[in-house]
Amino acid sequence: MPHTYAIDLRTRFRGITSRRGMVWHGSAGWGEWSPFADYGGEELLPWLRAADEAADRGWPAPIRHEVEVNATVPAVGPDHATALVRAADCRTVKVKVAEPGQGPADDLDRVAAVRSALGADGRIRIDANGAWSRDEAVTMLAKLNAYHLEYAEQPCRTVDDLASLRRALVRQGVDVLVAADESIRRAADPYLVHRRQAADVAVLKVQPLGGVRACLDIAERIAIPVVVSSALETSVGIAAGVALAAALPDLPYACGLDTVRLLADDLADEPLIAVSGRLPVRAVEPALARLAQSAADPATTAHWQARLDQTRRLDQTRRLAAGQGGSSDG
Repeated sequence: MPHTYAIDLRTRFRGITSRRGMVWHGSAGWGEWSPFADYGGEELLPWLRAADEAADRGWPAPIRHEVEVNATVPAVGPDHATALVRAADCRTVKVKVAEPGQGPADDLDRVAAVRSALGADGRIRIDANGAWSRDEAVTMLAKLNAYHLEYAEQPCRTVDDLASLRRALVRQGVDVLVAADESIRRAADPYLVHRRQAADVAVLKVQPLGGVRACLDIAERIAIPVVVSSALETSVGIAAGVALAAALPDLPYACGLDTVRLLADDLADEPLIAVSGRLPVRAVEPALARLAQSAADPATTAHWQARLDQTRRLDQTRRLAAGQGGSSDG
């Protein structure tokens, strides 16, 4: 029987203050289904298939037993950013920028604080979630690169803008790699960014891309380096991201998987939170007391159950049309 959770965030992140989703147990373990509210219809199917893979099938064998991760700094002030970097003890930090209601000075102050806390040898990557125009991205990246960026994640919304941005950065001598996230996980064709030479790095997230095996297939075919990141899940969902990172033949970048620390609570007594910048590869078992403590109110539970039922019906329809038969129950 699925459990619906509602867990507050320590700091507003991705425009939300509470993370909600469902987890359930199957023959292989626990799966998490936690699509954000702005996903609907066909977009929900990969999230469901990822949860079913975790619960009913499990994941490929790992080739490493731990993965390096980055710390994540939301769109907070410089003092708060400094405290987050020092608490995380990671050598790579992803900094959110282009937050609605904030301006370029806020981004510059935040990244400057992170660089100061991290030291000269740490790596900084920024994430604009597609908020900048191409020209805004050129201007901001030229300024932010004073702090030596590893890469800029989804600085512009469209693939065409990303491709144009890469060319503009080269012309202006701004040495910043461009990473694609939304242009892969929300795209009908995740390989378009490579064909258009729009990205140097592919950000892969297990839930929105359909599971660990689906991501491994994308990583093999996309022909650019990949970094594994989270969709702000509980430890149940993060375990799937760690499983993907552990199974990749090449893992050149720290993974964006240390996001459980952004939640005020978790479903596991031993949450997947990095120690010295690394996460272990292991299964996660929710604790009964934490499941009860995190339980969503009846209205939220009913909403999520209806959403799940609708998505399962759609999944079954698509599978039958493709001659694959029905899907399992959650």
